[in-house]
Amino acid sequence: MKRKLSNQFLVNFLVIFLLTILATVLAFGLLSFASGLISDSLAKNRYPASAIIKEDYKQIDPSAVVQNGGGVQVVDKEYRVVFSSGLDTIGKDKLTAEEFTKFLTESKSKPYHYDILYQPEGEFWVIVTFPTSLRLDFSLMYNKEASAGDFIRVGYVLGFTILTYLLLIGLFAFIYSRITAAAITVPLRKLRDGTRLLREGDYSARVDLRLKNEFAELQNTFNDMASRIEHEISLRKKSEEDRRRLILDISHDLKNPMASIQGYGELLLKKSGLTENERNEYLEIILNNSKRANGLLTELFELSQLDSPDFSLKTERTDICEYIRQICGFLVPQLEREGFQYEFDIPEESIYVLLDPNRFGRIIQNLADNAVRYNPPGTLVTVSLEKLDHQVVIDFSDHGIGIPAHLADHIFNPFVRADPSRNSKTGGSGLGLSIAKKIAQAHGGDLNLFPGGHKGSTFRIIVPAI
Repeated sequence: MKRKLSNQFLVNFLVIFLLTILATVLAFGLLSFASGLISDSLAKNRYPASAIIKEDYKQIDPSAVVQNGGGVQVVDKEYRVVFSSGLDTIGKDKLTAEEFTKFLTESKSKPYHYDILYQPEGEFWVIVTFPTSLRLDFSLMYNKEASAGDFIRVGYVLGFTILTYLLLIGLFAFIYSRITAAAITVPLRKLRDGTRLLREGDYSARVDLRLKNEFAELQNTFNDMASRIEHEISLRKKSEEDRRRLILDISHDLKNPMASIQGYGELLLKKSGLTENERNEYLEIILNNSKRANGLLTELFELSQLDSPDFSLKTERTDICEYIRQICGFLVPQLEREGFQYEFDIPEESIYVLLDPNRFGRIIQNLADNAVRYNPPGTLVTVSLEKLDHQVVIDFSDHGIGIPAHLADHIFNPFVRADPSRNSKTGGSGLGLSIAKKIAQAHGGDLNLFPGGHKGSTFRIIVPAI
């Protein structure tokens, strides 16, 4: 890629190089043409020495020259300035032969135009002087009468000059093409390397071009894409780990009751002479384990329903205060039977929300089941409700043992339980809180473990008010 782009830039700059040469030639030609167009209108060409010279310098009329900013001087054969009018660049009344010769030879190097004409009858020179507006001293002449050796030497010099000029322009074009190509190929190479790392599985790859042009936008887009891919891969890995853990937890929770059912069923079939009490005891164990397995499968089915894209609630406009009071009324017998204390703080006013009455009550019931299951008798359970802005906030609190710190961030994941051994006698399936949270989210709200400094734990349910 770099080689192709660099070569393409080199070709482009070689074209520019040739066009530059052509433009230079055209510029000189155009300048010569333009000079010819205006030459007749310039004061130096309208009033040359030949137009005013006379046999007697005293008859010379310098007025037109002086009016146009020029000057006229007459130098006799003794190099004396015998007449001067207007602009005077000689500055002396008398010159030596050397000074006059130097004046003549150096006249082209001065910012003035001199037109010098000799009058043989009067034996004097007429010098017409005008300030030079612009001078471009470049001319190419050919005289076949010149020496052959001079032609060769001048040809070498001219050829060397042109070759050097072309080589310098070519070198500059080559260097500049490489620099320009590098400004593009270097960022592209870094982006290519970053893309290759992504392809090879290094999702932490990022590109730092340290530029502020369009490549910076491409860099930001690339880094954002890489970040999103890394995040998606991380979520996918986490999802895969959660799926494996879920399968293991389901297998573990189903294995024990199913093994118990199988074992006691075989015992009933093979063991004869069982008493009625023994038979009833075995049947009761089989029944309890089948209920436990069936309950787990029911909760799994419900959790799967909540995750389904086809799942929808049957919501209706409901007075949430009256609804929560009814739910709390259903909880009272359960709390009293387990020896729990309770307090309810529900406003008397009506606050309306859209909820599915058949499902929303499951949130409170699951929280209550967990509070009763994991806390000792005498624990205080409180339920409070208030409206904050456009949301209804329901806090379900207990003053029990609380949630272990290492489980606080994962408590709503399926099959998360405080008991790592997953003993059926010390806890439920671990799906209750996960189901409750998904029901709250399906209502446009949420369920969170509310951090607090008091003893026990507080779960906060939020639903939008209407």
